[in-house]
Amino acid sequence: MSQATPLIVDLDGTLIKSDLLYESCYALLKRNPLFIFIIPYWLWKGKSYLKYQIAARVDIDFGLLPFNNDFLDFLRGERHKGRELILATGSSINLATGVANHLGIFSAVLASDRDVNITAKRKLEIFLQKYGSKGFDYVGNSRVDLNIFPYARKAILVNPGGAVLRKAGKTSDVHKVFKSGSGGFIVYLRAIRVYQWLKNLLLFVPLFTAHEWNNMPMIMKGLAGFAAFNLCASGGYLFNDFFDLPSDRNHPRKRNRPFASGDISIISGSVIMLLLPLMGLTIAFILDWRFFGVLTAYLILTLAYTIRLKAYMLIDVLVLAGLYTIRVIAGGEVMNVALSFWFIAFSIFIFYSLALVKRCSELVTIDKTGRERAKGRDYIVTDLNYLHAMGIASGYLSIIVVALYLNSPDVTTLYSRPKVLWLICPLLLHWISRLWLKTGRGEMTDDPIMFALRDRVSQSIVLLVVIIIILAI
Repeated sequence: MSQATPLIVDLDGTLIKSDLLYESCYALLKRNPLFIFIIPYWLWKGKSYLKYQIAARVDIDFGLLPFNNDFLDFLRGERHKGRELILATGSSINLATGVANHLGIFSAVLASDRDVNITAKRKLEIFLQKYGSKGFDYVGNSRVDLNIFPYARKAILVNPGGAVLRKAGKTSDVHKVFKSGSGGFIVYLRAIRVYQWLKNLLLFVPLFTAHEWNNMPMIMKGLAGFAAFNLCASGGYLFNDFFDLPSDRNHPRKRNRPFASGDISIISGSVIMLLLPLMGLTIAFILDWRFFGVLTAYLILTLAYTIRLKAYMLIDVLVLAGLYTIRVIAGGEVMNVALSFWFIAFSIFIFYSLALVKRCSELVTIDKTGRERAKGRDYIVTDLNYLHAMGIASGYLSIIVVALYLNSPDVTTLYSRPKVLWLICPLLLHWISRLWLKTGRGEMTDDPIMFALRDRVSQSIVLLVVIIIILAI
């Protein structure tokens, strides 16, 4: 390629895997959710006005954006050879200039301002006026770029769709194609966190505590409720990922999540985020109005946690414990099983302990990276000792609740050999103590429930508890 020919580079989907308009939109809503009522007014005044108003109110860490690194290395090589690089994008001039300043390889920036939205057609007019047909090379990725490619001397495509690549090959001289594999359908399964559905098996706990595990009508209602909860939970996970993009990109493990890494576009993820809870709530409404109410409360609490509550010390832990407990309550409602005071009390204490495990494991990871504070959360590394103490105490309190329950008259109505149940207490004591030792060593994952479901020792303890319950019955 001639070094005298300027190379014009698109931004969204090309230089970066994401889209700055959608990223800045979520950043604005995280700052204040009430902006959702102002955004339609800005859009009514024009897309350029919308971009300008949003960009003026958000701070984007350009160093954390998901750049297409192979392509970026190519651009740096071209710049090193003395080639003129121009960034041309429909994004706001403020954001585009921020990206250009961060990279330091572009000699000029063409972007939307308050009054003019730089569309593909507008881009082409400017390119032809300044450089003439075939007087520039152009890099793009989308269908709208097909309007520009035929007038470019050489076309370069970055992560194009199959149809875009074929059409560009017919109308343009395609010089290079950069592709970074996204994994297709598997990536979407990762995004909705199918593996996290295992946590929703908590819905079936009331079925077992009521000794109704052979009641097929209840099991079928439980499975339908399980499906509804899975759909709503996945929608909540997507919502959380969009609002946590900067934090996730700054995290050693979470930076590889599909949206943080740019493997899935924010627009397609947003559509899925809305559809999944809608489907889940529809199923819940058909099943039982009380279950529908509990599931709605779960969604509201999840949204509140993501938008605001997760930033407040200890409030976030209470909410996490509540979200676990709500799963058990939802199971009782959908299968029409009354939950005892003892079981609710046990759930609150054990899930509060597990929520603190989650926070402590994150702080241990942060400590290993040499940082002192969790980004977006009101915790510092020196809080670890206090959080450990609170978590262990809460876990042990759950065992005390079990012990008091075993000494209550309620037990004799359900079990013929209630004394056998006392064997559960040392098993729980061992499990909780081991969980906290693992957390202190930095061997705990971000989610203790998922850790327990995969951990051989935890699986063995669950099996022993089941055997003990059967013997007691």
